[in-house]
Amino acid sequence: MRFLLYYVGNTNVWQDMEPAGDVSEFPICNVSWRDAGSYHCRYSTKSDPPMWSEPSDPMEPPSYPKPNISLRPSARVAPGGDVTIRPSISVSPSGVIAPGRAVTIRCQCRCEARRLFLYKDGIKIRELNAAGDGGEFTILSARWEDSGSFSCRSRSRLEPPNWSDLSDYVRIVVAETYYPKPSISLRPSRGLGLRGAVTVRCRGWHQNVRFLLYKDGNQNALQDVEPDGDVAEFPIRNMSWRIAGNYSCRYSTKSDRPICSEPSDPVELVVAELSYPKPSISLRPSGVVALGGTVTIRCRGLYQNVRFLLYKDGNPNTLQDVELAGDLAEFPIRNVSRRHAGSYSCYYHDKWYPFIWSHPSDPVELVVAVAPSGCPDFIHTNITHLVLGAVVLLVLELILAETYYSHPREAP
Repeated sequence: MRFLLYYVGNTNVWQDMEPAGDVSEFPICNVSWRDAGSYHCRYSTKSDPPMWSEPSDPMEPPSYPKPNISLRPSARVAPGGDVTIRPSISVSPSGVIAPGRAVTIRCQCRCEARRLFLYKDGIKIRELNAAGDGGEFTILSARWEDSGSFSCRSRSRLEPPNWSDLSDYVRIVVAETYYPKPSISLRPSRGLGLRGAVTVRCRGWHQNVRFLLYKDGNQNALQDVEPDGDVAEFPIRNMSWRIAGNYSCRYSTKSDRPICSEPSDPVELVVAELSYPKPSISLRPSGVVALGGTVTIRCRGLYQNVRFLLYKDGNPNTLQDVELAGDLAEFPIRNVSRRHAGSYSCYYHDKWYPFIWSHPSDPVELVVAVAPSGCPDFIHTNITHLVLGAVVLLVLELILAETYYSHPREAP
């Protein structure tokens, strides 16, 4: 069997393994606080197509009184034998912050912290007494000078005191958001095979700017680039499940007081799972569909309890999606018009893992019956002429009748 381990709340596979027996072990080396949480796993056959188990119940952390603590040899120990711990750091609000807005930087350390220290670009700027397991540094009215990379560390209550490592960095950008959001797209546009390559393209509204790429709402940019024009390309090579997710981008001027755009709409980067056979697609009724009629696009997969998505060639956005208990999805199109004509395909994915898709179905062509060029106008013109002719004849008949009956007659 093939086992896959997931972190609860994250749709991406944490680790996968193919043991010889029926038990799989997933070692987590150099454990940090970020590894804490709930996990679940599932397994599948290695056949094509595979059979999947339901996800296990999540492994919840036990609610026990605090235990005694011990160290393994792999624990990080500072010179002199003092254990070092790295605190976590977060900022609210995240993203680009308008001047004058309040900003809160939260430093948290699950240790016996007594004093917290805040650093900007590697230089200590503030300190405060810890409250519980952390503390908050507040910038009451942000200015562009407050932009930078922030980190924190803690000092213990012991004598002599222990110092933690520096936390990871969070970036604060203070700027006016005058620029409109950029557009974002993928090339190729949809499902990619594992180890494939994709390029994220961002197009802005100004030249000579700096573009930044973000994933899944993370406030820290994955990549940044400064193109000569208004288009930035972010290549992603060797696709994996961990890379799949929602991406967005923004751009800013490169001046000391940057002007930033709003973030783009998100775009989904999905992985085409080889073990998910492509669905079949058909039309009901088949053949040519008349204007104003109704047609249903039917997609059938090989698995139950999946979500189907319908696409039309030339449109990167989902037209319709449906979740169902069976293996057949129906997408009705009522009052068919010329714009509905075209080539359609569909995909499906497990509802637990929204960024792991099947390969697309073969396309199906929807043909809409339309009158030859000029016929509608010809018909409308003839109808108009007939109506006008009938009105003229009626008026003439009324005039003749009026003349006939109003003319004086001679007595016999």
